[in-house]
Amino acid sequence: MKRRITKAIQLGDVKIGGDAPISVQSMTKTDTRDVVSTVSQIRRMEEAGCEIVRCAVPDMEAAEALAEIKNQITIPLVADIHFHHHLALESLRSGVDCLRLNPGNIRDRGKVEEIVREAKARSVPIRIGVNFGSLPPVGGIGATRGLSRHNDGVNLLPKGSAEAGQYSIVDHMVQTGLWEIGILEDLDFDLIKISLKAFDIDTTVEAYRRMAELVPYPFHLGITEAGTIKSGSIRSAIGLGMLLYQGIGDTVRVSLSDDPCEEVYVGLEILKALELRKEGAVLVACPSCGRADVDVLKLSSTVDDLIKKVKTPIKVAVMGCEVNGPGEAKDADVGIAAGAGRAIIFRKGKKVRIVPEDEMITALMEEVRRAESDLLSA
Repeated sequence: MKRRITKAIQLGDVKIGGDAPISVQSMTKTDTRDVVSTVSQIRRMEEAGCEIVRCAVPDMEAAEALAEIKNQITIPLVADIHFHHHLALESLRSGVDCLRLNPGNIRDRGKVEEIVREAKARSVPIRIGVNFGSLPPVGGIGATRGLSRHNDGVNLLPKGSAEAGQYSIVDHMVQTGLWEIGILEDLDFDLIKISLKAFDIDTTVEAYRRMAELVPYPFHLGITEAGTIKSGSIRSAIGLGMLLYQGIGDTVRVSLSDDPCEEVYVGLEILKALELRKEGAVLVACPSCGRADVDVLKLSSTVDDLIKKVKTPIKVAVMGCEVNGPGEAKDADVGIAAGAGRAIIFRKGKKVRIVPEDEMITALMEEVRRAESDLLSA
């Protein structure tokens, strides 16, 4: 699939946009003022594959804590700012790598300009984070027409359209984003990335599509408040998948009511499913049926946990039928087909070992390590 061409920006050591791979990020769920707990969670997230982390900044104590958090982690740190512009200024002084500003609740142009000047002096990018749940009222951004220098003076809010009922929520999301983009551009600031999130998939997808036609900046994708690990993962995979398949998106965050490491896992799996990321193992597993002589669900879950630390692009198959298993997963680099009391270990559909059931997981992982070594030495 052909990706949308965007301007590249730098968050610490991570490049976003341009020809950079699509990155996966998440947000801490600790009290940012609790430095020990926050750093501990970030380190777990990094081990899971998180490449950028965002922290909430509810007050000045949290903004000041970011300095110590930044000193103890290795991935870029983003400050999540709402309502109070002085929290953004303090976060910049704490050395964050990026700011997230919500144009729905910081509407004073002068305050936005103050933040931008400080960010520009430090070459710190700003994410304009438009969110369906915190949009300004229609007309609540003053007389601003929502213009960017990149959209040739197109006004997305035609005169009288709101009163005529023609102004959609998508229009309002895009208009709100363009309003703040215009402020940043007026100050000759272009270290910009954009998000336009809603819970509704149609609204989110259309907002990103619309904005993609208007500006060249990289996009942070997400479905906001997606839900629990099960429902939220499905909703996020559909919404993000639709956009990514069209080449839209430069970094992703899956928003789940769960451990942030789960957000990272789901984000990585979405990218791997679309073959947009090649790092890490991919699990192929049969759904199991009455022919299975082992607990395929337990076996596949165990293997899935074990291969999460594998960083090479390897495909691992778990099959519950030793007759059809190797054939059904013949394109897997390594696989296991479990039968009654024994299991076949195979490589690229060819049998390499037969082992007792109690040794099958150990044997499989030994073969995974051999396959990793072969790939690295090729």
